Amino acid sequence: MIWIVGAGPGDYGLLTLRGHEVLRRADVVIYDRLVGAGIIALIPESAERIDAGKSPGNHTMTQREIESVMISRAIEGKNVVRLKGGDPFIFGHGGEEVEAIISAGLAFEVVPGVTSATSVPALAGIPATHRDYCSGVNIITAHGKRNLIPDFSASTSIFLMGVSHAKELQSRLLETMQPDTPCAVIQDGATSRQRVVRCKLSGLYEAVRENNITPPAVIVAGKTAGLNLSRRGNFPLAGKRIIITRPESRNAELSLRLRDLGAEVIPLPTITTTTLHGSIDGVSLAGYDWVGFTSVTGVEALFELLCESGRDIRELGGAKIAAIGQATKDALNSHGLRVDYMPEIFDGHHMAEGIASFGGRVLMFRAQSGTPEIESVFRKYGTDTKQVCIYRIDYVKLLHVPNFTDIIIFTSSSTVRGFAMSVSGLRDALAVCIGSQTAEEAVKAGFSRVRIAGRADVESLAEACT
Repeated sequence: MIWIVGAGPGDYGLLTLRGHEVLRRADVVIYDRLVGAGIIALIPESAERIDAGKSPGNHTMTQREIESVMISRAIEGKNVVRLKGGDPFIFGHGGEEVEAIISAGLAFEVVPGVTSATSVPALAGIPATHRDYCSGVNIITAHGKRNLIPDFSASTSIFLMGVSHAKELQSRLLETMQPDTPCAVIQDGATSRQRVVRCKLSGLYEAVRENNITPPAVIVAGKTAGLNLSRRGNFPLAGKRIIITRPESRNAELSLRLRDLGAEVIPLPTITTTTLHGSIDGVSLAGYDWVGFTSVTGVEALFELLCESGRDIRELGGAKIAAIGQATKDALNSHGLRVDYMPEIFDGHHMAEGIASFGGRVLMFRAQSGTPEIESVFRKYGTDTKQVCIYRIDYVKLLHVPNFTDIIIFTSSSTVRGFAMSVSGLRDALAVCIGSQTAEEAVKAGFSRVRIAGRADVESLAEACT
């Protein structure tokens, strides 16, 4: 994968969140001279760094060499970030580099950056536009490809808030531009509902009217409007808006994967979790054959409680460990605990059945308001069980809910209940769930389209959304 990333005008605080996300995952970073030192410092230590800086009369690498290295590293299976100052499509070689990537048949994404054309004057207290003084801004390079001062008439013209005046705008532009000048109208840009309508200048108004273009929209006129250097439409989740309801601290990896697949992601946590301090005080952890964990939160809460009480995990002795889902298993592994049993179907019912089939005494760490299935299964098999509630789930009152979405991801029954308590609509969305219990809760909440992920991990959730 190749990402063409705009690094902004220099200050690392002006690097976009998406730019930071992909930079952290880079195996190779090819960076320009104008990329700020603070952003260079964000490059992972493990990544190969390639300085492709250029200054007048002094090029570290030619443009063709940059493109060759970028493509060859990607063919080797590496994540390549081409890090460029400002915005990659404003007076840089971003367009040429994307054309080279397309010719090579490789996957890529362009991550826009904050352009110095507007940000640097703004930081100096100079607004590019002001309602009392001007109604537009021309951004023109003073150093063209062949001439020092390029032909101003060859500039691309970009118009904001022009849909309602498309007829008048077309008429005025035809006074100085040819009727066959390429134009593009971009509605709802940078969202899952983005639409791009291309036309000639002579047909601009007709294109806006026939395609029912409504604000917000950007109108572009000029030769570059005839180019199409985007491949986002080929991404599996392009055009999809997805809401994630799990706690925000658990969102990062899933959100990143969904955006990689082209989705617009909206984190909308419906629950929060709180460790129940003192909940293991006086509770013996010894003498059990099995210790079970139903979530990552349970793992983290236990180690927090052990630490604050001056105890440690050695109290469990030789007990075997059971866990629901890959994420919970990974959390236990990160604390040096090997998981002995994980059910093929990731829910409490199947984990309890599996543990009961092995026999022995069981210690379960769970949420205060956890589902009763685990307890009922152990009771059915007569399993000697102690359940300790070590964290609490609280529901979040959602204040800003979008009026449409395509998919809602639920990772537990409690996330469904939290959503149902706050939101009365959006039941026509596809509910993607971890486990049958969560899916049953989604049906109870009124979702008619429910899909269960094959496993309780990021890849399976993402796959279930496609």
